[in-house]
Amino acid sequence: MNYSQKDKLYNWHPYTQHKTAADFPAIIKGKDALLWDENGKEYIDAIASWWVNPFGHSNTSIADAIYKQLTTLEHVLFGGFTHDKAVQLAEKLMEILPHNQKKLFYSDNGSTAVEVAIKSALQFNFNNGIKKIKIIAFEDAFHGDTFGAMATSGISFFTEAFQGSLLIVDRIPVPTMGNEQKTISALQKLVETNEYAAFIFEPLVLGAAGMVMYQPQVLDELIARCKKNNVFTIADEVMTGFGKTGKTFATDYLINKPDMMCLSKALTGGTIPMAITTFTQEIFDGFFDDDTNKALFHGHTFTANPTGCAAALASITLLQTSAMQNHIARVHQSHLAFENKIKNHPKVTTTRVLGVIFALEIKTQEQESYYGTMRTKLYDFFIEKGIILRPVGNIVYILPPYIITEPQLEKIYETIEQALDMI
Repeated sequence: MNYSQKDKLYNWHPYTQHKTAADFPAIIKGKDALLWDENGKEYIDAIASWWVNPFGHSNTSIADAIYKQLTTLEHVLFGGFTHDKAVQLAEKLMEILPHNQKKLFYSDNGSTAVEVAIKSALQFNFNNGIKKIKIIAFEDAFHGDTFGAMATSGISFFTEAFQGSLLIVDRIPVPTMGNEQKTISALQKLVETNEYAAFIFEPLVLGAAGMVMYQPQVLDELIARCKKNNVFTIADEVMTGFGKTGKTFATDYLINKPDMMCLSKALTGGTIPMAITTFTQEIFDGFFDDDTNKALFHGHTFTANPTGCAAALASITLLQTSAMQNHIARVHQSHLAFENKIKNHPKVTTTRVLGVIFALEIKTQEQESYYGTMRTKLYDFFIEKGIILRPVGNIVYILPPYIITEPQLEKIYETIEQALDMI
């Protein structure tokens, strides 16, 4: 019995109906943009393993930093203590974050980064004797699977079993081209009620919705209206952060900056689970009080794990190199060339590119469900061809490691063209 078969005896996988699932490939090795399974089959990781490996697998710079930290100080509690790597990482992040971000709160993953932001928005108002218990979010958003993050997510089948147990969230349309004013009007109507603690959004790209994109100008307008009405803004940069959109953060495209930011995924270069929620000084000051009960009582055992901090420092250092920035620009240009080639394909409805993100929508007779027949057929075809892509319904997207080679990109593009011909 091989690893793939043994896996079915014990492991419960995410987003998986195990009764209908086939055996999963057992990956035993990775290098740069490639992965190999136990049978020696090679795969191109075209989505950077759920958007976390921008510098490729088994990156030696990050591995060396982790090894050095593990042999110095692997972990120490962050409650009542600090350590050098947490301070160094904070200093490094302050150099690259929007200038209004002044405080960092460490946690374990993207969902918990969102939880911290939502709890902070609600408790800030509670601490100040203000009753604001509602949140604003986009339709079709995805912010994670813990309860607060799940409540602000709009993909219904992920959340329908828990509807009676979630926060009060009102959703506004995604401001895609032509819908901007509809979104602005919907938000304005809500913020004027003085009932909302925060507006949470994925800046410029809604990842799990199928890389749905919108323009920075409309987000600037939404943030401005929130600020005018004392509604906090939360930028969920878990997916978009650290170079995916062509800039370090998607909010770097904005004039108006959010009050909070949620970071994870590529933060440690795909090595160690870690997340950070960042805050303005104003929000921190809402908890700074002689009354102990006004503190933010949230924490995780591995908060600010020194090994994770060391990995994050190495990851950010890599991102800032001219070589890595050139890789990002190169992948972007390759995507644009492929978009120009494929956008008029008779089976393609729309295409879109931002930074290293490419997406196309396939024409269908009726709306394709998230894990529908077309999605499954496409996914199986890509895996058979040695390409790791996870279509969202009828949307195929690419979000590769920045260091992916041009021949590897060409193989991905060619395989997508073959898939279109197959459908």
